[in-house]
Amino acid sequence: MRKIINSTYVTLDGVQEDPQDWSFTYFNEEAGALAQEQLFSSGALLMGRRTYEGFAEAWPGRDGEFADRINGMPKYVATTTLDKLDWDNSHIITGDLVTEVTKLKQEDGQDILMYGYGPVARKLLENGLLDELRLWVHPEIVGRGGPAGLIYHEGSAGRLQLADVKTFATGVVVLILRAN
Repeated sequence: MRKIINSTYVTLDGVQEDPQDWSFTYFNEEAGALAQEQLFSSGALLMGRRTYEGFAEAWPGRDGEFADRINGMPKYVATTTLDKLDWDNSHIITGDLVTEVTKLKQEDGQDILMYGYGPVARKLLENGLLDELRLWVHPEIVGRGGPAGLIYHEGSAGRLQLADVKTFATGVVVLILRAN
């Protein structure tokens, strides 16, 4: 059975929205190597509408090994508002999210990677479908962001166990947490 692995950049104050505004100064060879490893060990991407829209705008125009991989792999999008996806190899998840993701996990192949911790990731965690959460904690306090852009949300719950920690020279600490 495939695992669902979520990889999310977050600040010390819990902000995970708009990482392009605060994360790039911390990206070095160590971070690049881990990002490359996790993408190439995955066989598909799973995302919500907001992540899809941001990625579909950013990635198709890029080239290189990383871009080729992300552009070519299957992408599954949980959305109730989009009825057409223009990014190559993208598929709308129709029906119940928990049921459909359970089916995806049961398919043969490499693990499924998610970027960003939003409503889809929270629902998967609450329903025991999120196997691993990789929080890339950046030594920065952004001091802004509404509830949608924070890791914490009232009513969301889930128990994870620390499996590993990676520390980069830039001060970024990647907490690798696994579902119990």
